[in-house]
Amino acid sequence: MMTLLHLDPADLERRGATHTAREIAQQPRVWRDVHALVQSRRTALDGFLRPLLARPALRIVLTGAGSSAFIGQCLAPALLQQLGARPGIRIDAVATTDIVSNPAQCLQPGVPTLLVSFARSGNSPESLAAVQLADATVDDCHHLVITCAAEGALARRLGERERAHVLLLPDETHDRAFAMTSSFTGMLLAAAWAFGLSMPSVTALGDAAAALLAAEAERLTTLGQQPFERLVVLGSNGLQGLAKEAALKMLELTDGRLVAMADSPLGFRHGPKTVLNERTLVLILLSNDSYTRRYDLDLLRELRRQGRGRVVALSTSALNAEDALAADDVLLDLPANAPDLALAPVALVFAQCLALLASLKLGITPDNPSASGTVTRVVSGVVIHPLSPPSP
Repeated sequence: MMTLLHLDPADLERRGATHTAREIAQQPRVWRDVHALVQSRRTALDGFLRPLLARPALRIVLTGAGSSAFIGQCLAPALLQQLGARPGIRIDAVATTDIVSNPAQCLQPGVPTLLVSFARSGNSPESLAAVQLADATVDDCHHLVITCAAEGALARRLGERERAHVLLLPDETHDRAFAMTSSFTGMLLAAAWAFGLSMPSVTALGDAAAALLAAEAERLTTLGQQPFERLVVLGSNGLQGLAKEAALKMLELTDGRLVAMADSPLGFRHGPKTVLNERTLVLILLSNDSYTRRYDLDLLRELRRQGRGRVVALSTSALNAEDALAADDVLLDLPANAPDLALAPVALVFAQCLALLASLKLGITPDNPSASGTVTRVVSGVVIHPLSPPSP
């Protein structure tokens, strides 16, 4: 199998971590396959998307549940920045869990809508119900489905439908492990390329992730062995969605035994900062936007000055003389002018590795971390209630 952080494959198999480790390690290569797929579908994608994006007052709703919802939160700011000059266009990241529980406040009947659904398996009850509710509620609704499973219900139901387009990613993105890793970054990048967002080349992205895995193995191992009991991940704009995903990976892979939370650097001061203690690890994802980065650096200085917890900054460039990189900081091998969306998949590889190592340290089986069965790979126990209440 593909090695990760010099971990022994036989030991990973014995400890129930084979799939998770492989699916983290394979991402630089899988991204190239995803890019090639999107390019091969370019004509069909453009034929579907261009007429929609040219329409006045189009609303794009990026949706999914759990990790898949965070994909939309990563993408929405970048999409708005690139498409926002078009009159009347709106871009919202709305979780399927919100759409299903309250469609009247999430969907607008008279507004032409493109519902972009992200789904690893396409079998989550909320993913299917959100599509049905959108069709029932919105007069003019189109669907772009980005999924990893050809046999999934979402791909099968929308594959041949009018006003719908399904982008099925390579099978390797369909994670066999419990936690979403390749599927998250694969769907994120597929959407960015499908919409033609400004990004570094796929080679630059893959090389940056591969370099991180090679250069940071020792640092990650050291951090993974630290006795921290809380993790805080901070990011601005689209990187806040990435921070939520990074925190969720730690919660999932440690079966909730290591508490993790996410916020924006500015928002963190407004109460959530009370979570800090001497056994807290803080990851700050520094924005490449020069204006936003000032606020990120303000909090970085503040946290280091106050000295509560261990602080690690992930950055694409060395800081200025006043904010020189500390020994713990991680330098991402991407251009200093790369959009924040490009930072997301590379930085997430670091967070995924950290969560895997923390899981192993706690004696948990990362491929199936929920010993109690409280959570499952495809969510269960969801009852989809009819939109109209039953007659008395």
